[in-house]
Amino acid sequence: MNYKISHRAASLSSSLTLVIDAKAKQMKAEGQDVVGFGAGEPDFDTPQHIKDACIKALNEGFTKYTPASGIPELRQAIADKFKRENGLSYKPSQIIVSCGGKHSCYNVIIATCEAGDEVIIPAPYWLSYPEMVKLAGATPVILQTTDKTEFKVTPAQLRAAITPRTRLFVLNSPSNPTGSLYSREEIKALGDICVEKGVLIMSDEIYEKLVYDGAEHVSVAGFSQAHYDHTIIVHGFAKAYSMTGWRLGYMAAPEPIAKAVDAIQSHSTSNPTSFAQKGAVAALNGPQDHLKTWLAEYTKRRSFAYQRLNAIPGISCVNAKGAFYLFPNISKLGLNSTDFCAKLLEQEKVAAVPGIAFGADDYIRISYATSMANIEKGIARIENFAKSLAK
Repeated sequence: MNYKISHRAASLSSSLTLVIDAKAKQMKAEGQDVVGFGAGEPDFDTPQHIKDACIKALNEGFTKYTPASGIPELRQAIADKFKRENGLSYKPSQIIVSCGGKHSCYNVIIATCEAGDEVIIPAPYWLSYPEMVKLAGATPVILQTTDKTEFKVTPAQLRAAITPRTRLFVLNSPSNPTGSLYSREEIKALGDICVEKGVLIMSDEIYEKLVYDGAEHVSVAGFSQAHYDHTIIVHGFAKAYSMTGWRLGYMAAPEPIAKAVDAIQSHSTSNPTSFAQKGAVAALNGPQDHLKTWLAEYTKRRSFAYQRLNAIPGISCVNAKGAFYLFPNISKLGLNSTDFCAKLLEQEKVAAVPGIAFGADDYIRISYATSMANIEKGIARIENFAKSLAK
């Protein structure tokens, strides 16, 4: 049988982060001593009060369909969160709960972009953004950045990239994969250009609560009514509450876009998992004490990994200001990122993600959302590998 695969599906690349994480887990299952730096998920457990709320919902039989865009209680809790933490006023009707932050991004792009449109994406980028744009039939326009600017796109770059076909600008701060964080002034400058040019902003803020050294997360929607009207915030529960497997994300948007996404979701996934949504309500409305503990541990790990990586000859690394990734430059070691990571896994049993997956082949991504013991062991192995390349 000659199976015809659609052009959209055939044009996609698999998620390298998931591929590498799966391979590392398989090697571990075979008894190999693998250090995994690949997965973008906290190594901490979901806080108990969140799990308890979900268990209670299950025990009470809350296992049926809900509204496609999420239960009213959760949409209200999200609106309250935006008001309380970000000073942003959203009605529950402007909030759509989806099956993960990734799903929220996909919904936004599908709802706002079509063939002939262009979407501006700074690189290094989260690897799914360009693929989602392709699925919408639109064209990703990549703006390259480097460690010299802490991987941040400049207003001049953005302005030069905008054309009459530009529909959307993707802003991710704090960033996956680099850990970079735009300042208040930098965010406003980029937002001002989008407002001036009539370009929508998809602001991915899922790492909002994971910032370091007294830095602040700033939402572009908060600068003025015009910025608010041009912004769609995508967010989720995975990173700040260690709920990656719960598959719950959300977005906040101007009413017409929210209605369009609601319609799309009603014909694709329908509602997110009913009882998981009860856990999400507890996450937003319950105690946040775990964050202080997690951030203290991430800070310790980040500092150690940053210093050790920069001490390795041939490797340089910008320190992260948010999220839980470092993005070291390995270009002086003579291998592209794919070969570097493949040989690193084979020879030293360390799983990292090639920078090419994020549009930056001179780098690799290291997640420090793992134990200090793993970080110490893994970076020692990276050092051994780097020394072997220098011989």
